[in-house]
Amino acid sequence: MDTVTVSPKYQVVIPLAVRERANIRVGERLQVICYDDRVELIPVRPMRSMRGFLKGYDARFERDEADRT
Repeated sequence: MDTVTVSPKYQVVIPLAVRERANIRVGERLQVICYDDRVELIPVRPMRSMRGFLKGYDARFERDEADRT
């Protein structure tokens, strides 16, 4: 497990192994989310990269009549 140190400007460096695993690149935007006592960084991906991520998903299901109004 990697650890980082918070600088006086509240900056941290994301370790190389983590950057490579999450495929984070220079200049990329990250969404920051706080859950209780932890911070999560989530890469903001363009919608174009989402194309096909549900390949094979069966979207057939029964709908209530109220859903169609």
